[in-house]
Amino acid sequence: MVVEIQINNSADARSRYLTWAPSACRVRVTDPTGVPAPVVNLRLSGTSTAGGGQVQFRQGSTGTFANSILLNVPTNGTSVSFFATGRFGFPSRSDRDVTIEARRGNTVVGSVQVMVRIRKNANTLTTGERDRLVAAFAQLNNQGTGRFADFRDMHTAVASAQAHGAKGFLPWHRVYILDLERELQNIDPSVSLPYWRFDQAAPNIFTRDFLGVSDNLGTVLFSPTNPLQFWVTDGVQGINRRPFFNTAAAPGGGLLTEAQTIALGTAYPAFRTMEGNPHGSAHVSFGGSISSIPTAARDPLFFLLHCNVDRLWAKWQKQNGRFNPAVAASFDSAAAPIGHNLPDSMWPWNGITGGTRPPTAPGGALAVSPCVSAPGTQPRVQQALDYQGTLNAAAQLGFDYDDVRF
Repeated sequence: MVVEIQINNSADARSRYLTWAPSACRVRVTDPTGVPAPVVNLRLSGTSTAGGGQVQFRQGSTGTFANSILLNVPTNGTSVSFFATGRFGFPSRSDRDVTIEARRGNTVVGSVQVMVRIRKNANTLTTGERDRLVAAFAQLNNQGTGRFADFRDMHTAVASAQAHGAKGFLPWHRVYILDLERELQNIDPSVSLPYWRFDQAAPNIFTRDFLGVSDNLGTVLFSPTNPLQFWVTDGVQGINRRPFFNTAAAPGGGLLTEAQTIALGTAYPAFRTMEGNPHGSAHVSFGGSISSIPTAARDPLFFLLHCNVDRLWAKWQKQNGRFNPAVAASFDSAAAPIGHNLPDSMWPWNGITGGTRPPTAPGGALAVSPCVSAPGTQPRVQQALDYQGTLNAAAQLGFDYDDVRF
């Protein structure tokens, strides 16, 4: 007999990626040869390469996950549903380093390779993870002629009011880095955007093989094998970044720690003051393009910085249960400029220009994911909150952090 296992309810190989949030899956018998009974008992379990990700299962939409489950599957081709998830604390290191197997007795009758794809601390990436990331970034930029130019154009002075200075700051940047991450994954599906935890030392980030070493003029230098050496934005080759701190240590200078940030308050209006510190403080711990809103997105480090800003929001949400837009403390009910209120569509993905919106809308609609359907191609502010699908499984956005449990 032969069994097919579908991840995220899809036969598409691009859908075979898991996070900590449960993914709806299904299994069916495609060839019942040798099984005369109308139903067969199949056990699903996962095997991993050394140091690879780990997966767990449950049959229904609620309940405890286990390392294996036993399913009764009809032999007439009818699918049986189950849920799979990455085992918290055991993300993948490479693509398809986990195999989900269906066994009849001791015989493997079907299998599928998956990845537990999680956003990680950039300072702890393996060499392979680091190199795949910089290669994808370099290809997205393509020496200034690639798709990255749209992301550069989304974060400029003329667009600042859509993304800064009001309560939509966190939702807008969550969608912004998600869009970029999905484009990176279109190049290399094993890539997830890592975070620069700027309240801790991160010497492995500021190396010639990763995001570069700055000389005394702020020119960022790379090794001969690092494709970021060909980085171009705004028609100018290279990256200018002048650290005001020893990059073997954390920035300091009063920048709030993770604990201090999460302790800013249990209601969103207090928490979102983190836009100034630590977010702004992290930006201005450097001179160069990353220190100013109109130019910050020229530097790939910008996206790792904002991945950490988003991780801090995710940790705050988890600690305080702030995923539901209908709960007042999850957001801010005060009136705000267009683009910052819960029902507002978000520029530039909505394509709206002129008036209170910027004059152009670069990049088009939000990149879609083969794993999840949310938030759609024209996201609204409220769709950024329930990113794990905690309240509504269909709302999950398809990413998770290595230290934020579902």
